[in-house]
Parts: sequence; C-alpha cells; structure tokens
Amino acid sequence: MTQNESAALILIDWQKGFSDLAYWGNRNNRAAEENGATLLAHWRAVGWPVIHVRHDSTTPQSRLHPDHPGHAFIDFANPRDGEPIYGKLVNSAFIGTTLETDLRARGIQKIVLCGISTDHCVNTTTRMGGNLGFDVTVAADACYAFDRQLPDGRVFSADVVHDVALASLNGEFAAVKTVAQIIAG
Repeated sequence: MTQNESAALILIDWQKGFSDLAYWGNRNNRAAEENGATLLAHWRAVGWPVIHVRHDSTTPQSRLHPDHPGHAFIDFANPRDGEPIYGKLVNSAFIGTTLETDLRARGIQKIVLCGISTDHCVNTTTRMGGNLGFDVTVAADACYAFDRQLPDGRVFSADVVHDVALASLNGEFAAVKTVAQIIAG
C-alpha cells in the first residue's frame, strides 16, 4: 500500500489471557507476536490508522473477563493516545460496536487484520468485513490458532486449524498475505 492507499490496521484480541496455554491448549505460530509488532510499528511509522479490539468476556472465569488480569493487552499491542479501542462481547468486531460506522465516517475502505485466534475472532471479523464491502487483508503470520477437538474426540492441530481458516478466507473474503508482503505493498 502506498501513502495514498492507507488502510486501518485492526489488532484483534492481543490480550494477556491468551498466554495461559493450560487454559486454551496448544497454539501455533510462535512468531505471531513478533510479526504483529513489526506490522504495528510500520503502521505507526507511516501514520496510518490503528484500531484495537479486545474481547470483554461475560463469563467470570474467563481469562478475558474485564476483572481478570488476562483482559489487558499484551505489551506490544498497548494502544497509544488517539488509537481507538473497541470492546466486543462476541467473535466479530463489527457486532455490538460502532466499528463499521466509525470506519465509514473516516472514509476507510481498506482494513488489515491480525490477532487471535485465526479461526474465531479474526475469521469472523474478516468474513463480516468482506460482506460489508471492505477491502480486507489478513496478516497470516501475525495470527495464531489453538488445537480444536470434535465431539467424537478427533483433534486438529493448531497448524491445521490456522491454515484451513486462512485458506477458507483467501480470495473470497480477504487477501491473505504475510507481514513482509503487506509492508512491501
């Protein structure tokens, strides 16, 4: 993207509570935070809009409940002054928030997403963003997923879950790219 084609970077659920793997289970892409930090630093350096989304769980035992220390953003994703924060109660950042209205009011048509988890909140926000007519890009290497299990006991590795979620989005709801590809334009 050139200066004339700025997009909003939307960081989804980069919260401390996701580091509790005893609670969430195995994850993939150990470089996601580093890649997310690189993308965020680039966005801030060129002065493009940065938006933060966090999950405000209504379940008191959740690591993402507002009363739990895990609700806080991880260090690299701490918002700066002027960077809006949207709290959501469901997977999509567009449900129950003013995100869509605010993006349109600012004339933002392009959005780049990264965060946790690839198959849940990133996936749902991507799909809704695409359906709402936004030009969506997902930073594949700045997201991660967790192992998932079916009721019959079959377990799908976090790598498989991540890759299938991205494959399902690519070309229909979004362009899936690496952080390096996004920064290179």
